[in-house]
Amino acid sequence: MLFIKNGKLLTMTWHDYDCASILVKDGKIAAIGTDLAEPEDALIIDAAGKYVLPGLIDAHTHLGLSGHGMRWEGNDHNETSDSVTPHLRTLDAINVFDRSFEDAVMAGITAVATSPGSANVIGGQLTAMKTGGSNRADDLVLVAPLAMKCALGENPKNAHGQSKKQAPMTRMATAAIFRENFMKAREYMHKRDNAEEGKAPDYNMKYEALIPLLKREVPVHIHAHRADDIHTAIRLLKEFNLRGVIIHCSEGHLIIDDLLEAGYPALIGPTMGFPGKPETANKTYETVNILNKRGVKVCITTDHPVIPLPHLNICAALAVQAGMDEMEALKAITIYPAEILELDSKIGSLTVGKDADISIWDKNPIDITSHVTHTIINGKIQYQR
Repeated sequence: MLFIKNGKLLTMTWHDYDCASILVKDGKIAAIGTDLAEPEDALIIDAAGKYVLPGLIDAHTHLGLSGHGMRWEGNDHNETSDSVTPHLRTLDAINVFDRSFEDAVMAGITAVATSPGSANVIGGQLTAMKTGGSNRADDLVLVAPLAMKCALGENPKNAHGQSKKQAPMTRMATAAIFRENFMKAREYMHKRDNAEEGKAPDYNMKYEALIPLLKREVPVHIHAHRADDIHTAIRLLKEFNLRGVIIHCSEGHLIIDDLLEAGYPALIGPTMGFPGKPETANKTYETVNILNKRGVKVCITTDHPVIPLPHLNICAALAVQAGMDEMEALKAITIYPAEILELDSKIGSLTVGKDADISIWDKNPIDITSHVTHTIINGKIQYQR
């Protein structure tokens, strides 16, 4: 049992508290209030003068797949031998012993989605996971598979066309490869489900991995920076009636009405730093603010290791500097990513019944001089400064 008292609670719900307590039992938030009795047998954290928030969430990372301080030996997020690899699972490559997990916990980040890279048109299956509490990846899993990673734009062209002189060498080929594989998977599913006994098609692991998407059981996370690539993403998602999330969405501010009409949420980032390629030339922290104000569901992401995970709160602070409301920026790294990942019944806010994933700060996290004093995952202290 854990009892956090006297804290300034930013719950990410309709009600915050200037001074309140949280009771944690069996890994869950059991009670929140201003008049809770302090249990005699509980571990006590006095959060007087501190900010108490839900653990931060980064909805798009490559945590555990791109090793800290490593070269190709620890680079396991892009399987570039083939441009279509839906059968690959990030869970099979996540290295929980990578130092970046510890860095995430020290930064108050308690959950992430870890994704294949964007070298392939269809890259593989994402894992949603906690960042601490076990040295075995399976024990940290929230959902696997969480989504399927797909990619448009420069990266598939560079990884296959530019490097190996094979498709896709153009944006036309990228869309065609996406379309061809979903058409074949749909045909395979129809034949499999309607085959007479003994006449089913030969097992195809790639198409089997795409069937949950065609059935709308699993969403597509589709990498698209440039406005025209975002339009292509919307076109493909609608053509196959897929659930979708737009990743990066760097030029989303140029096509707001189209995003609103399409209804897909967007994970914005990595925005910090110099634009590293032509399709990110227009990236700006104003994007997340503009889309948020117009009603597009958005969150802020680091794309770790492109921007190191510990800078997630700084990314939110820079969005505030660009005009975003402070509480909306905090929600964009807590409850909004939880909602987009469809994990908000478990994480993302300080709510009775949810997982006790809690971060305690000596200042408001939007203040870039702030420090995490405690990180709690599933009701257990994983970091104390």
